[in-house]
Amino acid sequence: MTTPSGPQARPARVLGTVDAVAIGAASMLGAGVFSVFAPAALGAGAWLPVAILIAGAVAYCNAVSSARLAARHPESGGAYVYGRERLGELWGYLAGWSFVVGKVASCAAMALTFAAYVLPGWEKPLAVAAVVAVTALDYRGLRRSTLVLKLMLGAVLAVLAAVVVTMLLSGRLAAVAEVDGLGPWPGSFGVLGAAGMIFFAFAGYARVATLGGEVRDPGTTIPRAIALSLGGVLALYLVVGTGLLIVLGRERLTTSAAPMADAVQVAGFPWMVPVVAAGAAVASLGALLTLVLGVSRTTAAMASDGHLPRALAAVHERHGVPHRAEIAVAAAVVVLVLAADLRGAIAFSAFGVLVYYAITNASALRLGPEETRPPLLVPLTGLVGCVVLACSLPLPAVITGMAVLAAGAGLWWLRERLTLR
Repeated sequence: MTTPSGPQARPARVLGTVDAVAIGAASMLGAGVFSVFAPAALGAGAWLPVAILIAGAVAYCNAVSSARLAARHPESGGAYVYGRERLGELWGYLAGWSFVVGKVASCAAMALTFAAYVLPGWEKPLAVAAVVAVTALDYRGLRRSTLVLKLMLGAVLAVLAAVVVTMLLSGRLAAVAEVDGLGPWPGSFGVLGAAGMIFFAFAGYARVATLGGEVRDPGTTIPRAIALSLGGVLALYLVVGTGLLIVLGRERLTTSAAPMADAVQVAGFPWMVPVVAAGAAVASLGALLTLVLGVSRTTAAMASDGHLPRALAAVHERHGVPHRAEIAVAAAVVVLVLAADLRGAIAFSAFGVLVYYAITNASALRLGPEETRPPLLVPLTGLVGCVVLACSLPLPAVITGMAVLAAGAGLWWLRERLTLR
């Protein structure tokens, strides 16, 4: 059974602070933490911790802006809602467009990463099966999804803690001098490009904001959950990234396809390799779960406003989820999985996410003093940081991203012209 879209068709507010923190942390601790440090080190070299801090600083500004806006606009849809309410219909549409298209690509990347760890050589069939299974779980409602997320998050944290312990026991972390100093400055483009890739791994910190319509006491819960999840994951990324750099060294880290597995081998614990692979698989699946949640809610929000087919805004009467939007998102992800280039999908996803958060910061600049606007420096830094990092990504990703944005703007203009007639 379904209910029509409209004011009466709203999902229930079932998420508390622990649930929201779990969603944010699980979103950030996806496949990125197991794979992003190698390509990032290729650009930043031994300045990798600096790139992590830059990405974290931009993410913090974005998080503050997102939290203030989410408290003011506690609706599902994230920056689509903020841009629409604060900047105008076009900017809200472009935020939603960037988020949906970019995150659908990210869903495909997470599904393929999961499959590569679980059953190498059969990535595409297993990735499709993972998308179907995750969508079926999401279809049953948020209570079941968040319970599974908590279990997944606990398993991933346990694996990451084990990796850090093995690196400590290797004795190499005590010999920081073996890193040979910071080495030559790789150039601003190298460090900023690395920060842009690492930001892709951070991007889930505000996932709970896109679920704002399903959070209890959003004015308190959303800011608290974003701060807790972002702060904890930033600290963990610094520890893990710096540890990998020291244990593997610059050269081996930049050429590693599985840096954490290589790190436990170098540390003298080869039996840990299957454990790391299992952790990467669980993390990828958890990220896929939260991605489908967030993308389907933004899709439903855009559909309810007529920017996408209105049928996608329907909410299931029993389970309280936008089930048609979830099915549509899953179908798009399956198509990408069957035809995706993993590296290109990740780069394009990073571009889309940075555009999305640039609009978030621009929206935060329009908050008034009576609306608990953040200090002016915060959204300004976030806006400039997002634009700079987006432009520092590989050129094909930037060109493709700009083309997709232009296509989205063209569709919006065409819809407006047809509506006026």
